[in-house]
Order: sequence, then C-alpha cells, then structure tokens
Amino acid sequence: QVQLVESGGGLVQAGGSLRLSCAASGRTFSGDDMGWYRQAPGKEQEFVARISWSGGRTYYADSVKGRFTISRDNAKNTVYLQMNSLKPEDTAIYYCTLREYWGQGTQVTVSS
Repeated sequence: QVQLVESGGGLVQAGGSLRLSCAASGRTFSGDDMGWYRQAPGKEQEFVARISWSGGRTYYADSVKGRFTISRDNAKNTVYLQMNSLKPEDTAIYYCTLREYWGQGTQVTVSS
C-alpha cells in the first residue's frame, strides 16, 4: 500500500502563486514517475504534470506550461508543484498520483 498526502492548497488572487506538496509513504519503489491531476467543479479530471524518477523528464499540460513547475525530492519521497501566475481557471482539486495510487486532493481556489 502507498499513502499520498497533499498539502499547500488554498485561496489566492489571480496572478499569485502556490506550492503544492505531496508526501508518499508505504510501499514506494524507486523508478516510478509521479504526477499531478486536477478536477474542477463540473469538469472531468485533467492531467497537469508528471515527473520521472530522476527528475530529468517532465511533462506538462499545455494549459499550465510555462507557469507550473513539477519537481521531486526522492530522499523525502515528496513531489512538488510550484504554480505561478495563477488564473481563475486553475481553480480545482489537485491530486497527486504514484502508480495506481491517488491522494485525497487539496483544494486550490483562484479569485479574479
């Protein structure tokens, strides 16, 4: 079993920044990508970003490219999502993923 706990969400004005964290515990194996997804009210789940084990490969949704940065600290079993220049359309619950496991999500609300 793997447990994923997200933190760092909150309310921010448009143009502001937030940094999400996701701490993994349990049967975490090396070599796995980790990622972030989000789901806005009334919308389907959407891929946000993914990072390889080494951190050498990162992937972003077009909607966040250039504004969001994913990173990880394997010594801490933690993945981060730095979100800059936030827009109201970034409002969603953000979920961390590792293999088939998902965290409980953290709410991000961007006011205009």
